[in-house]
Amino acid sequence: MTNLERVAREIKTVGLYDLILQDVQKILKTNHPTVEQIREVLDKHPQILRDYKQTNVEYNLSNIHLKDIPLDNLEGECLKKAKKVNENLKVLREIEKYTLDFEHSSTLVIIFSVEFFVLFSVQYLIVLLNLKDYQWYIYSFFALSILAAWKYAKREKRKYEVENERFEKLYEETLKILEELEESGCVRKSDLWIMESEDHV
Repeated sequence: MTNLERVAREIKTVGLYDLILQDVQKILKTNHPTVEQIREVLDKHPQILRDYKQTNVEYNLSNIHLKDIPLDNLEGECLKKAKKVNENLKVLREIEKYTLDFEHSSTLVIIFSVEFFVLFSVQYLIVLLNLKDYQWYIYSFFALSILAAWKYAKREKRKYEVENERFEKLYEETLKILEELEESGCVRKSDLWIMESEDHV
């Protein structure tokens, strides 16, 4: 559900993907690759596409380049399957953020930020407010906060794993239904592509 033609064009023209473009330039040994050349690199080097998708998720952009199927002119089994695809697409867009590696997620950044703030507060209480008599209580609180952060991070990592697995299964299911709809002549996938992101400036 990711349009490789769009991916190649965005890598070439959108500044967000400059680091990926540099990797493509190294592979092709040229500073000015064409969209067609980038498209070939995407086929031969899956890591480039993974990097593109990772970048999108980090910036809250979707890798699902399909719009919902218009239901107006459909009926019977076609309508039923099209509704299912639209429902799946909605869920996929909602849980797509969990396809990001947990180590690169904003959740982990927030956890580290909170712990840094707690550490700073501990030092402030002990040194600046001269609470040395209570320093073991304060350090104990800090230790407890580290334990709580570790447990929370572990729980969130597990959530990422579960939702990522759910995403993969739903993605495959949706692709299969789309193929069935195309084979039945209910829809044409080419009519559903979103060829540019409105979020890119």
